[in-house]
Amino acid sequence: MIAVDDGVPAPLGAHFDGRGVNFGLFSEHATAVDLCLFEPGERHETRTIRLPCRSDDVWHGYLRGVLPGQLYGYRVHGPWDPARGHRFNASKLVLDPYAREIRGRIRWHDALYGYRRGLQREDQIDRRDSAVYMPKSVVTAPEVPNLALQPVRRPLSETVIYEAHVKALTMTHPDVPEAERGTYAALAHPAIVEHLWKLGVTALELLPIQAFADDRFLVEKGLVNFWGYSPLGYFAPDPRYLGEGGLGGLKAAIRELNAAGIETILDVVYNHTAEADHTGPTLCFRGIDNASYYKLDPADPRREVDCTGCGNTFDVSHPRVMQLVLDSLRHWVTAYGIAGFRFDLASSLGRAPMDFSPQAAFFQAVAQDPVLARVKMIAEPWDIGAGGYRLGGYPRGWSEWNDQFRDAARGFWRGDRGQLARLTQGLTGSREVFGPSGRSPLASVNFAASHDGYTLADVVAYEQKHNAANGEDNRDGHGHNLSRNYGVEGDTDDPAILALRHRQKRNLLATVMLAQGVPMLLMGDERSRSQGGNNNAYCQDNPTSWMDWISDPDPTLTPFVANLMRLRREQPALRRRDFFNGALIDPDEPLRDVHWLSPDGGEMDGGAWADDERLCFGMQIGNDGVEGDRLLVLFNAGEGECAFRLTRVIGGPWRPVFDTALETGAVAAFAQGYEEGAEIRRPPRSVAVFVCPTGTAPGAA
Repeated sequence: MIAVDDGVPAPLGAHFDGRGVNFGLFSEHATAVDLCLFEPGERHETRTIRLPCRSDDVWHGYLRGVLPGQLYGYRVHGPWDPARGHRFNASKLVLDPYAREIRGRIRWHDALYGYRRGLQREDQIDRRDSAVYMPKSVVTAPEVPNLALQPVRRPLSETVIYEAHVKALTMTHPDVPEAERGTYAALAHPAIVEHLWKLGVTALELLPIQAFADDRFLVEKGLVNFWGYSPLGYFAPDPRYLGEGGLGGLKAAIRELNAAGIETILDVVYNHTAEADHTGPTLCFRGIDNASYYKLDPADPRREVDCTGCGNTFDVSHPRVMQLVLDSLRHWVTAYGIAGFRFDLASSLGRAPMDFSPQAAFFQAVAQDPVLARVKMIAEPWDIGAGGYRLGGYPRGWSEWNDQFRDAARGFWRGDRGQLARLTQGLTGSREVFGPSGRSPLASVNFAASHDGYTLADVVAYEQKHNAANGEDNRDGHGHNLSRNYGVEGDTDDPAILALRHRQKRNLLATVMLAQGVPMLLMGDERSRSQGGNNNAYCQDNPTSWMDWISDPDPTLTPFVANLMRLRREQPALRRRDFFNGALIDPDEPLRDVHWLSPDGGEMDGGAWADDERLCFGMQIGNDGVEGDRLLVLFNAGEGECAFRLTRVIGGPWRPVFDTALETGAVAAFAQGYEEGAEIRRPPRSVAVFVCPTGTAPGAA
């Protein structure tokens, strides 16, 4: 027997207390809200309850006798007035924005739209019931605090990020049981955890797992939104990866990763939703309160402001929308043990209301939140709106994807002119970018490849994008790839070309791992994973995107990456918490915290820096106040050998420890060292690292 009373307005969502469930839904402009209860297998609701109370724009009611597992949705009454931004349509079932679980998937039909599709204007309301085509919200049991799910707390200076996709990472691994492949539970399989641990990964960054939609235009082409950047609900894990483990499978995976010392970071998409522009469907926010949840064009509220390229922009400057985002983030930390977040198109979150500001209320709220202030916050520091590119413009406590580092590294290694200054800026943590905001090198997340664009293997194998499989006549995906194929587009069996490609991959990886900041590795780059030149594989749920655990075109690359990460881990000079400043380490010696060296051993002067053709240089890293060895890194991106002379300014002796000219990078422990005055001949397209023991001053050899 279900009894209804007023309930309370907080917390929002559906919350079971042992006797019944309190339901709360925010809608500022609604006139009434109906709660619809569904039974499994039923096409339509079995009971509809008008929420009895409204408090501060929260509609709420308490239902005795309702238990966890109950399926539900809402029908929200209000004005249908698109010209004023209102698109209420009680014929459309909408999801609870606070639903902790969502069951089912969208079945695309014109009834999902609030207006009559096919008309010249989108003003005529569509009265068809959409419930049969909609997934449903699910009442869940109360979360029980679990100490085993407390996030691992690794400092940023020790962090190495591995960007991956739940299904793509686990789908083909032969050791993972077939029933678990592609699910959250598979992330916890010992074979997956061991692979990450042996590489030296400290943080697994998952592409979006918050419930998302497969866009209609993709479904009609037989494709899916594989990456997940089309959010439908911000509290619920996407059901397609649940498997037999359910929600518990995700928690178990995070618990096992924690036990191995690996944090879990989520890629989150709070900049837009799956409802697209004003011609899109009514699935959740649009039908609950379009004018509150989305930024609308002040000159024409019928239309959304689109700063994201996805049709709409979530209005995080609205207090209740910001509350939803903050509540969602806290939920992932406290209920699942998430250790950090990477924010897709993060500039949209700082638009208050239209222009970006690092002092936006959202950033201030995060900084003051007792839960969120303790976790990692990483911005993709741009959107497509006016003034949206904000690299370096985020407040303290935030790190940012550094696309300038990516472009400088790719450009330098393919031999582009004028890349030296940009590359050396990136190697030292991009002080010019992040210093003005009072942050450290750890604000820079450095990478050579990410999910968005070519994989590392494709950076050195393709010069043209090959996206025909996406069904958009190869028009999608960006053309700014800074790639080179070295003589053949795509696959080849030419041993010389393959050897060069393998070395260039090693050079790019070394550049990332030897730079100050937080390094990030794309899933599969350690196994030379290719997408066949597709630089926008967002809709490819197939071997194009999946990790190939069977074949390995470059079998020495995985041990190379592991050795490279070990070097970074063992040398504190590569993991500084502050910027180099060129200061003398010892006032009695000429040694500074960083030296930039010409091949003749002298420090680079103005003429050297102005030389656009320069592809050979050295970098000596001092250890002022930092334990560990001094390091000398020699770069040669040229096509010929380059000889470096060791002069007194950096002293010696120097012992080689790492070399990209070697397949695994590791230099034998008994390898010849080099004294002051010696000449080191470096082969073309290579990076070498040398160490000088702590306490060895110039001239002491």
